[in-house]
Amino acid sequence: MVGTQCVILAGGLGTRLGPLAAATPKALVPVGGAPFVDHQLRWLASHGVDAIVFCIGHFGGQLRAHVGDGRRFGLGVRYVDEGEDLRGTAGALRLALDEHALAEQFLVTYGDSYLPVDFGAMARAFDRSSAPAMMSVYRNEGRWDKSNASVQGGRVSLYDKRRRDGEPRMEYIDYGLLAFRREVVESRILLGTRGDLAELLHDLSVEGQLAAYEVGTRFYEVGSKEGLADLENFLLT
Repeated sequence: MVGTQCVILAGGLGTRLGPLAAATPKALVPVGGAPFVDHQLRWLASHGVDAIVFCIGHFGGQLRAHVGDGRRFGLGVRYVDEGEDLRGTAGALRLALDEHALAEQFLVTYGDSYLPVDFGAMARAFDRSSAPAMMSVYRNEGRWDKSNASVQGGRVSLYDKRRRDGEPRMEYIDYGLLAFRREVVESRILLGTRGDLAELLHDLSVEGQLAAYEVGTRFYEVGSKEGLADLENFLLT
C-alpha cells in the first residue's frame, strides 16, 4: 500500500458540548491549550497517515482556515464541504466519492475521536486482507459505552449500533476507526444518500464481509464534556 489516506468525518453539530461548541466546530474545541484537531493530526501524521480528507459542514470554514493545506502537520489535506446541508456519515462519504476525493482504499475516523493506536498498522492489515471493509474493535464489555459488536474468527460477526431486541450479549465496541475499499462506497452508498454508516456496517457484518481489527487501548472523544475531561487527563499523563 503506497501512502495512507484517512477520511475524517467532521461535519457534526456538537450539541452535547453546549456553549463550548456553540460558535465553533468540535474539532477546534481547546484541549490542553491547543485545538483538538492539532492533537489528532499530529498523532495521525506520526502513525502512518500522510493524506487527509476532511468532510466538513457546520462551521467548516473555521476548520479549513485553521488546518489549511496540512503542511505544518506533515500532511496533505483536502476538504469536502457539505455546508449546512448535512447528509450523515454515509452521505458525507458518498459526497467525498462524488468529488473524486477517495483513494482506492482508505481509513475513516471522526472529527471528535482521539484514538491512541497505530493507524498505519491497521491500514497494512486491511491491505493484506480480502475483506471489503474493516472495523477496529475494543473489548469493551460495557465499560466506556454500550457494547455493540460480536467478533468471531477475525470478523465482526454482528455489529448493531441500535442493539435490537433478542440479540446475543455483545462484548466489543466499534472503536471509531474503519477501513474501506472505494468500491464499497460506489456500490453500497447510493448517490444522494442521507444516513448513517451504521446501517452499512450492520449489513456487511451480517454478510460476513466486515473484518475485525482488535485494539487493546481505550478510545477518547471530545463529543461530550466528560470525554473532553478524560482526554485532557490522558494527554497530561
